[in-house]
Amino acid sequence: MSDPVTRLRKTPLSKLMGVQIVGTGSFVPDNVVTNEDLSSLGCDADWILQRTGIRERRHVPAGMSTGDMAIEAAKRCLESAQVNTSDVDLLLLATFTPDRLFPATAPMVQDSLGLSCGAMDLAAACTGFVYALATGMQFIATGCCKRVLIVGADANSRVLDTTDKKTYPLFGDGAGAVLLAPGSPEQGALCYTLGSDGAGADLLCRNAGGAAKPFDPARVDQRDWFVTMDGRPIFKWAVRLVDESSRQIIETAGLELGDIDWWLFHQANVRILDAASEALEIDRERVVMHLDRYGNTSAGSIPIALDETNRAGKIRRGQNLLMCGFGGGLTWGTMALRW
Repeated sequence: MSDPVTRLRKTPLSKLMGVQIVGTGSFVPDNVVTNEDLSSLGCDADWILQRTGIRERRHVPAGMSTGDMAIEAAKRCLESAQVNTSDVDLLLLATFTPDRLFPATAPMVQDSLGLSCGAMDLAAACTGFVYALATGMQFIATGCCKRVLIVGADANSRVLDTTDKKTYPLFGDGAGAVLLAPGSPEQGALCYTLGSDGAGADLLCRNAGGAAKPFDPARVDQRDWFVTMDGRPIFKWAVRLVDESSRQIIETAGLELGDIDWWLFHQANVRILDAASEALEIDRERVVMHLDRYGNTSAGSIPIALDETNRAGKIRRGQNLLMCGFGGGLTWGTMALRW
């Protein structure tokens, strides 16, 4: 068994061209939770900011779920793409906080949107969106689908211990979406990889609720119902992962580091982003950041960043984007995308 912190497992590299993103959308709840609001944890607001880079995050109100956020992000995405719901051939929802363990949340989102297509959940924690994006691109590239709707959404606040200062300040709630369609031969994933290492499964997890530890309040430790994280090894692993995986993808794609116009890293912690950016010698103005406003939104992290950058008019046809997601599993996914 490998040590996920000291050795990254080799993963296959792939290429998927002729696919483009034709629409983006995102949604975050109105409920803002500032660092000052978390004073009951015994954490100073400036301490949280300095250690995480987070000033505030959004939490879903009572009555709102992961599926509700996914629906709103998807609506905005379809509006931006100017397509009819009948044009969507497949819906993929990346989340680790589904509305229910069974059935999947995606079919309920599909029904609410009025889609007539297959729909399924995909669980890869904070890497979920990149996994779903690569999966959806396969359906386009093989000709099986003409339009694939990808959504990343998580209501993290529903699975956090409100007394745990190691996790509660880090996460927020949100959703992002993209619509895929056939593109020119120059558009698509110049190179991507999807990786996992189950040796690190216990470093970031939510133990109870599944078949291994089913619902039984009398036998399951209450902490097992919430997300737990061993921060130090996760930090070391993430910094190394982002650096090495990004370099590998860029080199295999035939690019230089300077050829990347926009870097979209998973928004986990500012210290991870700072360390990775320094290692890669990146112009920080090209690193998309919303961590300070939303916290770690898990599967929503990268698509929210993508939507905000796109709606600001910053992404242009022919530009190169580098997406890198990483999280529980352990899982990771890195993609060099030509817009």
